[in-house]
Order: sequence, then structure tokens, then C-alpha cells
Amino acid sequence: MSHFYIVGGQQRGPRALHQQGQDWYDYQKGLIVHLDTATYAAETPIEYVSPLDARGANDPVLFKYASVSDNLLCACTTTEILIYALAHFERVGYISLPCFNDVHHVRLTPHGTLLVANSGLDMVLELTPSGDVIREWNVLGEPPWARFSRAVDYRQGVSTKPHRAHPNHLFFLDDEYWVTRFEQRDAISLMDPARRIAIGLERVHDGHVHDGAIYFTTVDGKIVIADGRSLCVERVIDLNSFAEENTLLGWCRGLCMENDLLWVGFSRIRPTKFRAAVSWVRQGFQRALPTHLACYDLARGECVQEINLEPFGLDAVFSILPAAPQWIESPRRLHPAREMAGV
Repeated sequence: MSHFYIVGGQQRGPRALHQQGQDWYDYQKGLIVHLDTATYAAETPIEYVSPLDARGANDPVLFKYASVSDNLLCACTTTEILIYALAHFERVGYISLPCFNDVHHVRLTPHGTLLVANSGLDMVLELTPSGDVIREWNVLGEPPWARFSRAVDYRQGVSTKPHRAHPNHLFFLDDEYWVTRFEQRDAISLMDPARRIAIGLERVHDGHVHDGAIYFTTVDGKIVIADGRSLCVERVIDLNSFAEENTLLGWCRGLCMENDLLWVGFSRIRPTKFRAAVSWVRQGFQRALPTHLACYDLARGECVQEINLEPFGLDAVFSILPAAPQWIESPRRLHPAREMAGV
């Protein structure tokens, strides 16, 4: 596998300005980049800016977690769901509801409905393809609307941070719906919240089922592998051990498995007013990597490839999705010798 869709966002304005103290979390567009990791060629089939009726005027715009199923790519901004037919990236579906706030993930269920991680309201929603709400779950076991009002349009510049749970990634074990909870550092079944995977460590992203195991990322660069039957953590891989000493890999998020290969996304670390979210960053690092994609060979125990994604416009990466090896039209190329240029 060498072709991927990398899903994320582009920072607004020159990076140097943000290093002088401006808000780092200021994204101006969502991007889906089709990348050939063998040739370092890339194209951007989708560049997207949310309309003002679906967001606040000063709100950031970027794509968060996406998914691929039945030749459809389901993507989300913080307040929208967009569905594309992969053949020509034609948009075939669009949903934006007043209850959407900091949406983090969307995926098709085995029943043809849409499951949505609505992080800002600590909820997961199940929708029809036309946008009707079928079910609502508060991921803390509370009534879904106990802390929020149905009368508010949460798309219009409303901040609900800090979130108490921040559900951010959805996955299935057979027909059972699961979601990761960032703040609780775990994953729970929506059908039976007593069924829980206690991940611990740092805050959690992802949740990919592969060969009977579930793979999670933690923000500080660890891969946590749990058994899909026992729901127990069986292995933890510290990706920092593959890097040079005193190197800051970045905010670890985004994962794709291929046999003994792990493709992992890292976003350049940004300042944040919620300092606890980056408390794991230790002082003394001498080299901070840009937003990049890295490939780890678990059998060989080494990082075998790193690709700087910033030359392709990506300053934040959320999803790494396998793509068909189709022709990349009008590609931008990054020479292998310069793959991590600008580090």
C-alpha cells in the first residue's frame, strides 16, 4: 500500500506569525490530499471552506476524522458532514444540524446510518442519510440534553470547552458501536457502557480494528493495542523510542495498519490555553518535527519513512485512509532526499 488520503486542515497565515503568540488553532480550510508515498507525488482533490451559515465568522475551518466505506468518503468539519463519491470526489451528501459542535468523526454504520462523534456536546448521534436524528448518547451516561439547550445553534461561534469527555473516534466490534473518550483515556460501548477498554496513559485518539485487535494512539506518541475479545490492553509501542533523542514528534493522531507496517500522523505542536492538554511535552527537546506522516516497521523495529506534509498544505492531520492507486493528475512532488526538509 502506497496511496493514502490524508485528511486535515491548513493553518491560516504564515507560521511565523503564530510563533509570535497569535492563536495557533486558526485553520482556514479543510484539505484532503491524495498522496503516493512511493513517488512523493500528491494532489488535493478537495479544498473546502465552510459557509458562514454553518459556522461562526471567526471559527476555524478544517476536516477532522473521516472514514471510507462502500466507495464513499465521509468527512466532517466542526459543524458539518460531507459525503463524497470516491470515483470523482463528487459531493453526494451534506448535513449540518444546530446541535453540531466540534464534530470529530463520522462513519457509516453496517445498517446504512451515520454515526457522529459530536465532541462539543459530549454526545454521539446516529442519523439517517438525510440528517434525521435516530439516537443520541451522552458518553458520560447522563441525559443527552441535561447540560445543553435544544434552542441554541451550537454551530455559531459557541464554545463549550473544556469538554468533560470529548468523544472523538468511532469504531465497531461486530454490530456494537464504540467510541473513544479523550479525557477519560478509554473507549466504551455505546450499547453497554459497562464494556470499557481502559487505555490509561495519555489522552486518546483513534480506535481501528485490525485482525481482531484494536489500535489506539495517544497524543504523546504511543500506540496502544487491545484485544477485541478480552478488551484488555496487550501491548504498548512507544514511537518516541524510534526517534532521535530530544526530538518532539508532534501531536500523535491518525493511524493506518498494513501487516507489520504502521502509518502514523503527527501534527506540529501548537500552544494552547488548555495547558493540561500538552502537559506531557517535556522541556529540553532540541528538534520539533513538522506535521508529518511516518511509517513504522514493527518486525524490524524501526521508522522506515517520514514525509513532511506541510509542503502539501497540511498543518494538521486527522485521518490516514487507504486510497486506490489511481493516476494523480497535475501532481506536486517532494523529492525523497527532501522529504523532511524544513525540520
